Amino acid sequence: MANPLRDPQDRRLPHIPEPCALVIFGVTGDLARKKLIPAVYDLANRGQLPAAFVILGFARRDWDHGEFEELARDAAKAHARTPWREDVWNRLAGNFKFVPGSFDDDAAFDTLSATLDELRDTHAIPGNAAFYFSIPPGAFPTVLRQLERTGAADNSVSGGWRRVVVEKPFGNDLESARELDDVVDDVFTAEDVFRIDHYLGKETVQNIMALRFANALFEPVWNSHYVDSVQLTMAEDVGIGSRAGFYDSAGAARDVLQNHLLQLLALTAMEEPVGYAADEIRTEKLKVLRAITLPEDLETYAVRGQYSEGWVAGEKVRGYLAEDNIADGSTTETFVAVKLGVQNRRWAGVPFYLRTGKRLPRRVTEIAVVFKRAPHLPFHDYDTETLGQNQLVIRVQPDEGITVKFGSKVPGTGMELRDISMDFHYGEAFTESSPEAYERLIRDVLLGDKTLFPDAAEVEASWAVIDPLEEFWAGRKPSPYPAGTWGPQAAENMMDIDDRSWRRA
Repeated sequence: MANPLRDPQDRRLPHIPEPCALVIFGVTGDLARKKLIPAVYDLANRGQLPAAFVILGFARRDWDHGEFEELARDAAKAHARTPWREDVWNRLAGNFKFVPGSFDDDAAFDTLSATLDELRDTHAIPGNAAFYFSIPPGAFPTVLRQLERTGAADNSVSGGWRRVVVEKPFGNDLESARELDDVVDDVFTAEDVFRIDHYLGKETVQNIMALRFANALFEPVWNSHYVDSVQLTMAEDVGIGSRAGFYDSAGAARDVLQNHLLQLLALTAMEEPVGYAADEIRTEKLKVLRAITLPEDLETYAVRGQYSEGWVAGEKVRGYLAEDNIADGSTTETFVAVKLGVQNRRWAGVPFYLRTGKRLPRRVTEIAVVFKRAPHLPFHDYDTETLGQNQLVIRVQPDEGITVKFGSKVPGTGMELRDISMDFHYGEAFTESSPEAYERLIRDVLLGDKTLFPDAAEVEASWAVIDPLEEFWAGRKPSPYPAGTWGPQAAENMMDIDDRSWRRA
């Protein structure tokens, strides 16, 4: 029997990457400290890193290797998912390198390239390296050209594989996304480019395919014959925090709708792939993204909002325009609700309602499949007056699991029907806690597995949905909504017009 550790199709045992280095640009930022470095420690704690592995940080700091290692230790200890173990850290200790410099500093990138070359002799790493861009999108072209100039991005020069991980946003419209794709694909080979959307690394997101395609129960009713509508919600109770510089130039549609929510829509609506391979899954997702249609009445069905002063979780919070570093009179939206269609045989006529926002009552991301009403022919109207529609709700975060909502008889002598719920919770059903999204995604990058990474065609198809919305909203002010509410009244009105209502997450 073949060794499953060497068979990419056999996923029963975790595969271990080849000896390699992870280069993090912007290693002093929040993403690196709170997500990337802790994820590396968690992978080491679970025995899923190669023995020969190096983290190489690049930033504008006057640090040596030891100072960087100390920062990494503090970050891992503060934010790791798995318990702290000194023996695990001791295996990582000594494998931290730091190169100081700015992105336009030729000498710094020459040093970076030389440091990677030295790892052949010092750490038995034969040229394999992944470059993680935890930096502002505007810096991508400069860093890419530096890697091209030094040959650090060239597989043939390095003698191993060289990969690049690009964080969202992938451009700020279709034209800029294509320009960025051209630069990235010019410096790295297309198969070595990983566009990361961390939502796709969440266990509950991956479970959408297991739920649909590994069971006979759901797929027969997963279509317009039985589904009334689909709601996708990504709500946050926090404000913009320290992201004012990025957020005020992007807004909720570019920050969340273009990537996270449209990817969730594609996974929910896609046809069954012929196999669980990256190309096969992306083919089916791309069909959905290209089949998305916007409503003709954007005035009613494309709602923008901006939070004003209010109360969240019993605490008074300021409005968006009062946040630090936000320009007076900014028209950037912090809330979006939109109705979309998917024009294919499975979903024609089924509306997909998407909403996302900041300073909403609670943090929740979920997909709610709402089924059509049963005829209720055997029952009197007063028996079913409190009965709603059947729902299947996939909870992505924070309470990961699945809820099935259906009607049942209330105990007693009468025939009163009422909605009840059956809940599945990941934390109760499985003894092992789910890995963080970045754990899974970093490991997949090091393995070269692109299953959970959108490609350039998916990104462009997503921008083709967002660009017309941005054009419609240009010059318009978003509707205000008090912090701690579920968005502006216009979002409720769009559902009322369709004789539907938002699910209260």
